[in-house]
Amino acid sequence: MSNQYKVIDEKTWNRAMHCMVFRNSIEPAFCVTFEADITNFRHTVKEQGLSFTMAMVYAVCKCANEIEAFRYRFADGQIVLFDRIDTAFTYLNKETELFKVVNVPFIDDLKEYCELALKTADEQKEYFTGPLGNDVFQCSPMPWVTYTHISHTNAGKKDNATPLFDWGKYYEKDGRTMIPVSVQAHHSFVDGLHIGQFVEKLQNYFDEC
Repeated sequence: MSNQYKVIDEKTWNRAMHCMVFRNSIEPAFCVTFEADITNFRHTVKEQGLSFTMAMVYAVCKCANEIEAFRYRFADGQIVLFDRIDTAFTYLNKETELFKVVNVPFIDDLKEYCELALKTADEQKEYFTGPLGNDVFQCSPMPWVTYTHISHTNAGKKDNATPLFDWGKYYEKDGRTMIPVSVQAHHSFVDGLHIGQFVEKLQNYFDEC
């Protein structure tokens, strides 16, 4: 873990009880899928000649970083809060039709991030460069399907609190461009309230980009 974090004092933390309850659940993570309007965002990305996939990674990770609940993790038996979370995303090798997992530091500039992410993804030869750090958001685009629900594999590690973000194939609806977006988060740290905050921030970013 390369990013800075602070250890949370569970004795004074107002979420300690909720965290404990959900941490002991058989399945402590929950997933929500919602519809987002990317009409303005898609236009901006196309106008700037950026990768749509990398721009989506940037958008969801930027908005998630702005919500404290998404930056909590379990680390060495303790609860920690990171100052910043970086990005990890799947990227398809079109020749082998196998994906690789790419890690890129989060840069709070759309164009700069997209250029670095695309360069890193294109140059990476390995499918996996090692276990992902605790300080990433995991993103998995699925541009072949306009889905209404998605689920994820479960390794059985209850203390894996890394949020997962997915999005599907965008489509036209009433003259607008829409896309399904999913977020899976650990309930010890993230509630429906925080999902709502994320949805609002993301839509605002798409509108104002």
